[in-house]
Amino acid sequence: MDILIVGSVALDDVKTPAGQVKNALGGSATYASLAASYFARPGVVGVVGRDFSEDHVVLLQKNGVDLAGLEKSEGETFHWAGRYEGDMSSAITEDTRLNVFADFDPKIPDSGARAPFVFLANIDPVLQARVLDKIRDPRFVLLDTMNLWIETKREALLDVLRRVDMVVVNDAEARQLSGESNLMRAAQWIRRQGPRGVALKKGEHGALIFWEDTLGVIPAFPLDQVQDPTGAGDTFAGGLIGSLAQSGRLDAENLRSSAAVGAVMAAFTVEAFSVGRLAKLTSAEIQERYARLRDLIQLRTFAWKLSRA
Repeated sequence: MDILIVGSVALDDVKTPAGQVKNALGGSATYASLAASYFARPGVVGVVGRDFSEDHVVLLQKNGVDLAGLEKSEGETFHWAGRYEGDMSSAITEDTRLNVFADFDPKIPDSGARAPFVFLANIDPVLQARVLDKIRDPRFVLLDTMNLWIETKREALLDVLRRVDMVVVNDAEARQLSGESNLMRAAQWIRRQGPRGVALKKGEHGALIFWEDTLGVIPAFPLDQVQDPTGAGDTFAGGLIGSLAQSGRLDAENLRSSAAVGAVMAAFTVEAFSVGRLAKLTSAEIQERYARLRDLIQLRTFAWKLSRA
């Protein structure tokens, strides 16, 4: 196992202007592990109920996801229902049933404890800290969080921030966590808490990648059709850490390149409901889209001739 991913594995009901699905495969660990699986060997630590289809297990395993840490408990799988309207920039939650996820206590298999790369997806920061207590000297730890934990578990979250290498948050979460309205200052505040880097997601406007004293700007891959934005942020994180695990390099240039990979993988995710697109990609498709995104952000040297001094 190259990457340990700890988070939710869920069943989702989703409505968007493009249609709807029920009991579709979802969850932060699902999206992140599938995205990472194109670049490295991810393993998932999570919990599902007896209602979790064997077809979902087969799909994950066929895509190279190690499920040694996926526990099956009595009861029902974590279930989320939501809808998107208009430009689909944010989800409107209609129902959340934690079910077996309410008592989730991460059990880390030995292969996961030795994984050099770790993604702590959006779960209670107390559980994130518990995972860190169980793993052995990872090279890189990426952490996600959300407004709920910032509001209700702030001290626990600040404690775990001191123990990770990079945090991935959206712009609203960065402002809420830091108390800063300016995103540059918000990212600087987060870095002062301990992480070497911040991946600041801005949805359809891309991401800002802060690593030590550098800043990279990664645009979102332009699409003319979006069906379902669910899981895009988790896919971004999975693509980012998958690319890092493949190369093994933790310099600023590679962080930016890996974030661009994350943007590409997220763009595939939103083109279909659930993991319908993400689970069936080819290397050629990923490479072609990455090349197109790379070309979008290249600038040629320009010999300026100004009309006034």
